[in-house]
Amino acid sequence: MHTHDFLLLLLLLLLLSYEVVAEVVVVVVVVVVVMVVVVIVVVLVVLVVVVIMMMVMVMVEVMVVMVIVIVVEVAVVLVTQFLTPLLFYF
Repeated sequence: MHTHDFLLLLLLLLLLSYEVVAEVVVVVVVVVVVMVVVVIVVVLVVLVVVVIMMMVMVMVEVMVVMVIVIVVEVAVVLVTQFLTPLLFYF
């Protein structure tokens, strides 16, 4: 009778320990998954920010080049407009 109770107690303890282990495993898995998700999100955000910054820099460079080209073209047109009559006068 006593051994039977002892075995039941052991079985209960084993089940409890299994539940505790299962809970710990679940908690660990959840924490790991959350950490992985956070890391992935952070990496994606950093990548998006870097890509946006690069695109902005490229756009700024393109705009600067376009402005320089327009200024050069306007300068060339003005110079030729003003110089050709002078050349013809001489």
